[in-house]
Amino acid sequence: MTDPGRHPDARAMVRGAGLRVTSQRIQVLEDLAAHPHSTADAVHARVGAQLGSISKQAVYDVLWALGEAGLVRRIEPAGSPAIFETRTRDNHHHLVCRSCGVIADVDCATGEPPCMTPSDDHGFAVDEAEVIFWGLCPTCQV
Repeated sequence: MTDPGRHPDARAMVRGAGLRVTSQRIQVLEDLAAHPHSTADAVHARVGAQLGSISKQAVYDVLWALGEAGLVRRIEPAGSPAIFETRTRDNHHHLVCRSCGVIADVDCATGEPPCMTPSDDHGFAVDEAEVIFWGLCPTCQV
């Protein structure tokens, strides 16, 4: 039986990405699946509580390795620390509240990523675009 908070495919995902399966990698991946849009500090606090002990540097190393393997995406909204999520390779975008900082995923509006075709690509082979919409979340609007 799988624990309710555990990502059932985390071990297979890490192995399938060609990475060595470690408890730290599994815990970080499962934590991000349960808590998308988390900072490295937040991941460190939660994973440390689960494992008993993990250095902040080890969390950064795991996030980097999972990012290089395509299992984790790093997003850097202006004025905010980097955040991480497990939703990768679908070119979705984000809504960020200017007041409280809450972040929500948003799919491309047209079905096809309109931002993948810039007006002038300057010879670049575009493979990803990042769009961040800024505003006030419903809670901060009141």
